[in-house]
Amino acid sequence: MRRFFSLLLCLGFVWGAMAQNPTVVDLSVTRHGPEKGSLVIIGGGKVTDEIWDRFLDLAGGADARIVVITNASGPGETGHQGTLNYLSGRLGEDRVTQMHLTTIDEANDDRNLEVLRQATGVYFTGGRQWRIAEVYLNTKVHRELFALLNRGGVIGGSSAGASIQGSLLWRGDTRGAQHLIGDHTQGLGFLKLSAIDQHILTRNRQHDLDAFIKAAPEFIGIGIDESTAIVVTGDIFEVVGKSYVAVHQAGRERFFFLRAGQRYDLKEHKMVR
Repeated sequence: MRRFFSLLLCLGFVWGAMAQNPTVVDLSVTRHGPEKGSLVIIGGGKVTDEIWDRFLDLAGGADARIVVITNASGPGETGHQGTLNYLSGRLGEDRVTQMHLTTIDEANDDRNLEVLRQATGVYFTGGRQWRIAEVYLNTKVHRELFALLNRGGVIGGSSAGASIQGSLLWRGDTRGAQHLIGDHTQGLGFLKLSAIDQHILTRNRQHDLDAFIKAAPEFIGIGIDESTAIVVTGDIFEVVGKSYVAVHQAGRERFFFLRAGQRYDLKEHKMVR
């Protein structure tokens, strides 16, 4: 019960932050998904070739230009290097650019925006999602990411790079991932009115979104297991990969699982054939 009321209290702060967010969008076209462009939201672990193929196809195939945002990695961490090497190997080093700005001022500096304006896709690597929010939230870089979607591009990310794509920043506390709603509560909001979790079955997290969705029925909760992704276009997503995706929505007694190949309408709350 104490945890439930804590979620309600935090929700008040979340709505306050969203009300001041200059990137809040009209819900008249889609309820949760992007109005244009696509999202590839990955639950962590090994990113399979199938998932990479979908991301790169949406980015333009051999003509893709990808910006890899590595802020989720902390000082001295090099876990993102494998992603940079993989994408450079497939596309060529001249088509892959790392972005790792360190201050809000840098994220508002027009000199750092041109690479995003030329990009067809952006990918967020894993680590801690609050590190991404601290630098890019509500900045010019943030607006350029929405502009990329509006011209038909793709935004992808794994683990922390998955959760940052939601509107509520799930596990965004600087003290650790065990704090479900903490001192960073606002995500980048590419998947509107959502909270996104990752590693759900590997780390036994599949129930963690239950109380929040009951307290905030306007939101959709998406939990994604490792080596698994949802590919979102408009309000329709398809599951790709090896494991399962848990959907938490108001009006249902409990979450339900979707597997690879299944498609779901986030606006109508029903399966799509």
